[in-house]
Amino acid sequence: MSALTTSAVPAVLTQAVAAVGATVRRMSQRFVEAWRWRSHAAVLASLDDYMLRDIGLTRCDLDDALAEPLWRDPTAVLVRRQSERRAYRWTIAAPVARHAAPSIVPDAGPIGCSRGGARIRRTN
Repeated sequence: MSALTTSAVPAVLTQAVAAVGATVRRMSQRFVEAWRWRSHAAVLASLDDYMLRDIGLTRCDLDDALAEPLWRDPTAVLVRRQSERRAYRWTIAAPVARHAAPSIVPDAGPIGCSRGGARIRRTN
């Protein structure tokens, strides 16, 4: 009887080559993502200051975002800065919104209201 024996070396070699190939594929995908992120930031950098202000950014925000390392998303910095500004504006504007506006109805005060021509007064 003859038995066929196969060595484990080709399987290990195949796994190693597959692992290297997966790593190269992952790195190339990361490079393509980083390139896309940088191109989006470059489009924003081509806008003038008025357009940047319109979307809630400044030129300094773009400089800081493009100073990030290549493997980080610079648009994440821009989103964070814009949302921080928006939150700050809401904290500034919130006290103004808390005050009640004066009534536009003449002779309507907190004490009475009109029902059928007769005034109702509260007595405490």
